[in-house]
Amino acid sequence: MEKIGIIKTISDYNKIIGLETVHPLVSVIDFSKVKANKQREVEALNFGFYSVFFKEAKNCTLKYGRNNYDYQEGSLIFIAPNQVINIQDDGDDYEPNGYALLFHPDLLLRTSLAHNIKEYSFFLYSVREALHLSEKEKQIILDSFRKIEYETSRPIDKHSKELIISNIELFLKYCLRFYDRQFMTRDNYNIGILEKLEFLLNNYFDSEKPQLIGTPSVAYCASELHLSSNYFGDLIKKEAGKSAQEYIHSKIIDIAKERIFDTTKSVSQISNELGFKYPHHFARLFKQKVGITPNEFRSTN
Repeated sequence: MEKIGIIKTISDYNKIIGLETVHPLVSVIDFSKVKANKQREVEALNFGFYSVFFKEAKNCTLKYGRNNYDYQEGSLIFIAPNQVINIQDDGDDYEPNGYALLFHPDLLLRTSLAHNIKEYSFFLYSVREALHLSEKEKQIILDSFRKIEYETSRPIDKHSKELIISNIELFLKYCLRFYDRQFMTRDNYNIGILEKLEFLLNNYFDSEKPQLIGTPSVAYCASELHLSSNYFGDLIKKEAGKSAQEYIHSKIIDIAKERIFDTTKSVSQISNELGFKYPHHFARLFKQKVGITPNEFRSTN
């Protein structure tokens, strides 16, 4: 069984790879300064802090669970605290090259980023969802790393924390912009996502699944489309202009409207067919979306 190393602090990680800790809560690592044999000792890690890896390494694979990251040269991955990451060499000489930005949740205490960090949902993206950078984007990322490293390497003063946090948040905002660009340009992953979702939902409601497992959740749809829930949600928001949950609810209402015209079935029967455990939950959603109850809609039409 694979042994997972739990690394709670940035200092602990620096010890593993043989680097000095300059700041206890934030670190920028240049992997060209890490000895290969030190890095080989690390196979599976559970980080207690936020981690961003920029890859320029050869013969190295990162794994999340049993799957490889879509992690190529010139790409970024984002790891939230308590995620497990495997690092494997690919059989040839390992050539560490690239950078990492590590920052501990304690660094964010009493800052706006502590509240805003949840907006950067790419920390919870899963396999095949790395951020792939253009040459200009790489330079912006590396410049961000240099600015953060500069602040951590100089003596701490009353401005240090604010400047470090501001540069981290600016870096994350750039990553949001670059992911938006990726959503629009990575056709092989994203093209037809709405069509695929429509097909999935149509088949779902034509089956017995609603009665067996209820209304389809965002997590279910994401899993069926082989995406993480966060990446799927962000992608639907970008393509449809509404959240994945809102999209699913709209689909349920569209199907409900069609079935309400079948007067041989009661509203309670239709509610059950759509996966609602209680009819009043269906009635509440319908009125919220349509403005009137299902029975009123039936009578009006």
